[in-house]
Order: sequence, then C-alpha cells, then structure tokens
Amino acid sequence: MPFDRWNALNDAPVFPPERFGLVADRLGRILRTRNDILLFQTEAVVALEAATASLARPGLKAINIVTSPFGAWFGGWLRRGGAEVVTLSAEPARPIDAKAVTAAFDAHPETKVVIFCHAESANGVLNPLEEIVAAARARGIVTVVDAVASVGGHALDVDALGVDIAVIGPQKSLAGPAGVSALSVSPAAWALITAEGGPRESTLSLLDRKAWLDAGRGALPGTSAALEFFALEAALDRFEAEGPAAALVRHAQAAKAAREGLIALGAQPWAAPGRASHLVTTARLPDGVDAEAFLAAAAHLDTDMSPGVGPGAENLVRLNHTGRRACFEAVLGNVAAYGIALRKLGLEADIATAAAAVAAHYAG
Repeated sequence: MPFDRWNALNDAPVFPPERFGLVADRLGRILRTRNDILLFQTEAVVALEAATASLARPGLKAINIVTSPFGAWFGGWLRRGGAEVVTLSAEPARPIDAKAVTAAFDAHPETKVVIFCHAESANGVLNPLEEIVAAARARGIVTVVDAVASVGGHALDVDALGVDIAVIGPQKSLAGPAGVSALSVSPAAWALITAEGGPRESTLSLLDRKAWLDAGRGALPGTSAALEFFALEAALDRFEAEGPAAALVRHAQAAKAAREGLIALGAQPWAAPGRASHLVTTARLPDGVDAEAFLAAAAHLDTDMSPGVGPGAENLVRLNHTGRRACFEAVLGNVAAYGIALRKLGLEADIATAAAAVAAHYAG
C-alpha cells in the first residue's frame, strides 16, 4: 500500500484550544448546570475513578450504593485513598430503595459523600436519583452520580436537584465517541476535594485538572485527543439540533415500545415501570432457557441484544435502544428477534401481536 494514500483518520488537525471551553459549556447546558465542567481525554470510567480518588482520604466517610458489579468499584477506589466506606447493596440486579438510603444516612450521620449510578446499563434498572439527592442535600452530604448511561436519555437537572458531581460520557444517549468524558463539580464538592490529603500530580487528580479552569480553559494538558473531540462536537451538533426534550421523549418512547412488545410476546420485563432505564430494556428469560443458547438462536439477526451483567442478571437479556438506536426500526428488530429466538427454542411467541404493540407507539 502506498505510504502517501490519504485517510481522513490519519494526521488529524489539532483541535483548536479555544474550543475546549466551548465544549465544556455545551456539556454544562445539557446537564443544566453552572458548576465547573472538567474534560477527560479518556473513557468515563477514568473520570469516575478520578472523582472518587480526589475525594478519598483518611477521615472521610462515604456510602457507596451498589446496584451492579460496576458500582462495587467505587467503594474500592474510595478505600484505596483511606476513606471509610459503608456499602449499601440493593437486591441483586434491582434498584436501591430510597428508604434504605435515608435509613443509612440516619445510621451514619458523619457521612460526607454518597456515590451511586443513576441508570444501570448492566441490568436495565433506574435508581431513585431525585429522592437520594434530596435526602443527601438535606444532610449536607456530597453526591457523586454516575450519569454515563442516563445523560440525554433521562431528565438530569444538576443544579435544580443539587447534584455535586455528575460524571458523563457521550457514547450512550448522546451517540458520541467513547474516548472522552466529563464531569461537573459543585462548590461543595470542591471544598472536600481541596481539603488536605488529596492526590496531586496524578491523572486522577481533579485538583490538577482545576488548573485548566484557573488558566482560562485553553489547551488541555498533554496531547489532545483531536479525533475524539471533533467527534464529540459532531454528536453535540446533532443532539442540540434535535433538542434535549425531543431526545428524552424519543428514549422514553423506545423504552415503552420495547416493554409493551416484550409483554405481547409473553416475556417478563425485569424492571418495574418507573424503575426501568430508558436506554436498555431487560427481560427475564423463561425458566429453563439458557441465556447463551437464547442469544445464539438470534445471533444471525442484525439486532442488538446482549446478556445481563452481574449477580441476579444471569437470566436476563438486554434490548439496546440507546442513542440513535432509540427508534422504531431498532426497537421492532429487537422485539422480533426476541420472539424468533423463543420460537427457535420451541416456545410460543406471537411476533405479529408484538410488532403491532411496538408500532402502536409510533403510529403518529
């Protein structure tokens, strides 16, 4: 192959330094916040680890709400920094109960931080964000929210709710690149982060990243991930053109259509109404049906189904309707594929009725 063959992905131009601040402002508007926005040139799990590492220190007590295997990571990161961590686990693959959170706050009045996930991609459940944040705010507890799989698909008004740190990634509802992420930081969160004992001179230090804010939000430290930021701008262009409200409606519509389609097949949606993610809909397979065999039966179809992740999700199948997949064609394809897999395994499935149930949500 000639070395001079042109490829748009090679030798990309430098991302203009003056546009990083503009990108941060656009993300802040999506989050509906005037809090500081920090940008990460990496996937959102690093931003999540940075938030916990920057808060953790000896003497700090935190409550970690675990509703998926990924939530358990938060507690480990906090303990590594010397924090005392109380683990509050939901039933396997279920959302946390808001009353249990309030009871934990009351049982541990010295708690300074609570961390949890809003919408779980692992099992399709939605945690009670509003109730948790309100209870924490009333007690002066700083909230850290993993909103990677909810921003753009669920309402998230950071300032109105009082969320202190919201970590987001554009690869889900925003349909953007996975190699960049961001988080918002409130004054209350900065007060804890800037206290003595936080990490410095580290990729995980939010204090170090604060220097970018203080210096006028120009070039990011290190070599900029130009392609990722150009892709992020394109995703934001598309998201803003559609409008945040329309994107929320589109995801809610897809979730409801998928749910009704599954019910028409005789399937059992896993999460209760109001506690189900708008990005993935999970269904419990019939007794005796192995998830691996079920997905193999539908593998020849061009759909987006995958197994649940973690304890309690072993017999769950996830139907993905995230981002651009939150549309009639994708939802119908997934529901039909679910029915076809049931039939191939010798079970009954009224695919026509299910298709009609999906179509009813898009009839006009």
